[in-house]
Amino acid sequence: MKAMLLNEYGDSAEFKATDVEQPQPAAGHVLVKIAASSVNVVDTMIRGMGPALPLSPETPARLGMDFAGVVEAVGEGVDGFSVGDEVYGCAGGLTTLPGTLAEYISADARLMARKPSNLSMREAAALPLVAITAYEGLQRAGVKAGQKVLVHGGSGGVGHVALQLAKHFGADVYSTGGGDRQTALITELGATAINYKSEEVDAYVAKYTDGAGFDVVFDSVGGANMLNSFQAATLNGHVASTVSLCELDLTLAHFKGLSLHVVFMLIPMIHDHKREAHAEILRAVAAIAEAGGLKPILDTNRYTLEQVGQAYARLQSGEGMGKVVLDH
Repeated sequence: MKAMLLNEYGDSAEFKATDVEQPQPAAGHVLVKIAASSVNVVDTMIRGMGPALPLSPETPARLGMDFAGVVEAVGEGVDGFSVGDEVYGCAGGLTTLPGTLAEYISADARLMARKPSNLSMREAAALPLVAITAYEGLQRAGVKAGQKVLVHGGSGGVGHVALQLAKHFGADVYSTGGGDRQTALITELGATAINYKSEEVDAYVAKYTDGAGFDVVFDSVGGANMLNSFQAATLNGHVASTVSLCELDLTLAHFKGLSLHVVFMLIPMIHDHKREAHAEILRAVAAIAEAGGLKPILDTNRYTLEQVGQAYARLQSGEGMGKVVLDH
């Protein structure tokens, strides 16, 4: 089968079309013919940083984590999947797990689910990593109906899903964006848009919460922005962060009694730890999508598997809007 491989790491490293042996499903695995895959920020980080990231596979490396496709064979001990099923998941592209930049993947059945019936393959391929991240963060933060939830970065990959899921769970949702296109998308998705470039944290906390703060802050921007999240949260509130590779002064979090939830959704894949939780989330996400509560936003540019280098460049440029997807 054809796969796109990296023979070296670096931001300018090129993907090479290579003929590799088609995998067979091991016990507990499912062979999927991939119809579409998507590009995530962590994929670009792996290509750029290579061995500096402990989760990077050895070269020649087959990256790519998300996929949607059709089951072609089922390994021993697998229940719940049959040949011909349309599925989606996040199952490769790091450590020793071969990625999705190929025609087929042998995926751990605990890392996938049947795809939402009302979404295309492209739409389904856009969801797994970002949806699992958003769902886990909101659940750990205890989101419930009637709460006021702030999502930082609501037009981004994780953020636009977190926004919709929080709304589905019954929360009153607000979200930050940095320009007219971003705030327009946030509004379209059903949240109150906040332009963080023109509105200070104290100002929008006063405006939308009477100064009390938000019950839950979902921060998909992270880094130094987490200080804004601490500032925006209510007393004894919850902050869920997806980007916390930084040093921060936690004084404000201490005096407000905040609970900080660090979300790193790759743990089950890296450590083979509670992988079945990902399948459970993907099944829940599929049900939400089928009920009309979640619609992924795709970038307008389309790419083939052979154009993966261009797809990575598109994501890194910051010029796109929505998930970058590859057609296989």
